[in-house]
Amino acid sequence: MTIRAHRPAAGTDPLPRPAVPLVLMYHRIGEVRHDPHHLAVTPRRFAGQMAALARLGLRGVAMSELVRAMRRGAHRRLVGITFDDGYADLADHVPAILHRHGFGATVFVVSGRLGGVNDWDAGTPWPLVDAAGVRRLADAGLEIGSHGRTHRRLAGADPALVRTETSDSRLDLEALLGRPVAGFAYPYGSMDAAARAAVREAGYAYGCAVFADRAAQSLSALPRVYVGEHDGVVRLAAKRFLYRWHVQKGSP
Repeated sequence: MTIRAHRPAAGTDPLPRPAVPLVLMYHRIGEVRHDPHHLAVTPRRFAGQMAALARLGLRGVAMSELVRAMRRGAHRRLVGITFDDGYADLADHVPAILHRHGFGATVFVVSGRLGGVNDWDAGTPWPLVDAAGVRRLADAGLEIGSHGRTHRRLAGADPALVRTETSDSRLDLEALLGRPVAGFAYPYGSMDAAARAAVREAGYAYGCAVFADRAAQSLSALPRVYVGEHDGVVRLAAKRFLYRWHVQKGSP
């Protein structure tokens, strides 16, 4: 069954440059022995990072809430919290830490790999959330978005593949959850004009990139900043400053 709801398309809406909201990009939250790509953050470190945001007077929110606030000009002091890939142990740690501060977040899952492993990353066969886990995350109050159907690079990809990864993944998740899916995150941050157009045509309200070039930044390519295990309070503050400089002034 296809779930449809009235919502504005991502379009090419400009970002509010003078006070652009910070968007953090996480991957796995857990105790990990082998992490060659530096994608994991321990629950203790993640809890400290969320506490640091709260002490700064910031509130972490899901991306749909952030985008709605941006459209109203009411996004001051909000920070987007996102998790890519959808690792199986997210629900064991993340909801409780977020709820402690009244925060929200978005988890971008790979709809065709539910219950599998992240075999796109060499050396880390980490388990991915299954269908029941997706529902568990949603029931815990986290927003679920798409990270494609099979985690493929979209820049320069065949148009049929781009449609499958964007539109079909959204339909997969809407059928699973029984509710609209509003957001898409580009795997590897890989996108071009055709990929952004596909995200808009698929009906997403927003798309998340990584450190997108200023010319590409919009609600269909929201820039984000990577957060890792070594990001304490000082590093987070520095990343917030560099993020704002990047979005307001462009890439160095």
